[in-house]
Amino acid sequence: MTTYDCDVLVVGGGIVGLSTAYALTRAAPGTRVVVLEKESGPARHQTGRNSGVIHSGIYYRPGSLKARFAVRGAAEMVAFCAEYGLPCEVTGKLIVATDHAELPRLHALVQRGRANGIPVRELGRAQMAEYEPAVRGIAAIHVGTTGVCDFGAVAGQLARLAEDAGASVRYGAEVRTIGRRASAVAVRTSRGEVLRARALVNCAGLHSDRVARLAGDAPGMRIVPFRGEYFELAPDRAELVRGLVYPVPDPAFPFLGVHLTRGIDGTVHVGPNAVPALAREGYGWGVVRPGDLAGTVAFPGTWRMARRHWRYGAGEVRRSLSKGSFTEAVRRLLPEVRADDLIPAPSGVRAQAVLRDGTLVDDFLFAESPRMVHVLNAPSPAATASLPIGREVARRVLAGLA
Repeated sequence: MTTYDCDVLVVGGGIVGLSTAYALTRAAPGTRVVVLEKESGPARHQTGRNSGVIHSGIYYRPGSLKARFAVRGAAEMVAFCAEYGLPCEVTGKLIVATDHAELPRLHALVQRGRANGIPVRELGRAQMAEYEPAVRGIAAIHVGTTGVCDFGAVAGQLARLAEDAGASVRYGAEVRTIGRRASAVAVRTSRGEVLRARALVNCAGLHSDRVARLAGDAPGMRIVPFRGEYFELAPDRAELVRGLVYPVPDPAFPFLGVHLTRGIDGTVHVGPNAVPALAREGYGWGVVRPGDLAGTVAFPGTWRMARRHWRYGAGEVRRSLSKGSFTEAVRRLLPEVRADDLIPAPSGVRAQAVLRDGTLVDDFLFAESPRMVHVLNAPSPAATASLPIGREVARRVLAGLA
């Protein structure tokens, strides 16, 4: 008879992994859950390195997982923060068209928002100025359900709640090997410990495809890391932005463009761009990991994606290498900004799943195999949607154990 150290192993201590652990303890009290996180604490990568925006769900295709989970997750995230006294504010945001060519896309966003059940208000120039006097545009929409919070604090609270319910969250425990038999999954960590479980959940974010392959599964995609670089407005210029201001996004890409975000601490973040990272945790051009880079370059989907989107990518790289170009992009929305007003801020890396044909996966992506549930694509708005994502993953893993 197999002896189990726990019922479910969760690989990854970001907000999605911790939400999954929390959901498991609530859906099936008494389920023994162990979370394995390679870093020394929670939320060290995507969760803790973003703009802190609680997304409304306006951007996402009606009926998609992103649309359903973001709309539901935004409301739940605000309620969760209120319940546990975590910093959170519902600010609303403007999505601004700066030229007439963007107006059809802006109108399409209005229709998409309404299809997703999101209250959207269309604004002219004078109405825009009531919200953001320093922002320039010819038209905008106001989305009232958008807000900001501290997702790192949310992740920490989820970890505490899961542990209070009996889960074990172990830091400094990188998964090195995974073995699977008919009756169990066995994992060896960097600590040298071996843990046996009835099932495994892969919430490894930037390393989710690698963990899937360690488990013997073929994920059919590759994580291609994109770095998002941020600036902050100098403190004496922060009054230029009252809330959240976004450009009209290009629907061909999962990136939202350089935007302006007044965070929960009052600082105004500017960015991000989206440039290829030379390591999965490559938070600057100087961070190069040959193994990561070789894996990205060897993947056929990388080259097919590059051939399809090279013009967009070239513009992003230019803005990364030239502060003047970055400032120019910001000035389309905020003409009073000068290069000296922008102070470098910490970067983030987006774990973007790419298929072999070069397609950028534009929805959350899950995969299942015996005793395994893999979360293969969970970039933004995954933090916003983390509570319903966690419940969905928990439902899948518990169904596999029934």
